[in-house]
Amino acid sequence: MDRCCQKSIEKQTTLPQCPACHQKGKSVQLITLKALLQPTALETINPDSSYAFCSNPSCEVVYFSDSHTYDKDTLKVSVFQKDDELDVSVCYCFGWTRERLIQAIQENQRPTDHIREQVQANRCGCEVNNPQGACCLGNVTMFIRSLDKS
Repeated sequence: MDRCCQKSIEKQTTLPQCPACHQKGKSVQLITLKALLQPTALETINPDSSYAFCSNPSCEVVYFSDSHTYDKDTLKVSVFQKDDELDVSVCYCFGWTRERLIQAIQENQRPTDHIREQVQANRCGCEVNNPQGACCLGNVTMFIRSLDKS
């Protein structure tokens, strides 16, 4: 699998809690912010800071450091964890929205197999496409399981 979808063997540093909701963030690479922030927000990043992703759906903050936050309106894309619309991507690299996943499951397709094939072919770019800066397969699997419970 491509390294963007493999667990990092590097020691993950835990960043402080989100200043808005106090949930612990998950480290993201600077390249993720550079790829997904709108130009005016991009001009304010500090390349020497460490940033984290806040996955709390009820929190407006997406990225934060010890001195700055970026709300969901500063990103070029909608954030799966913070926007429950059907047209929001769950898999950002290969265009799997909630709506497309629902349709595929209703047609007895296996979207996770398709995504895994693409990842194994070294075609994913989660670090620059997915706001959480990590592989989306967990989100896809979780969303599909939530459909079974509905």
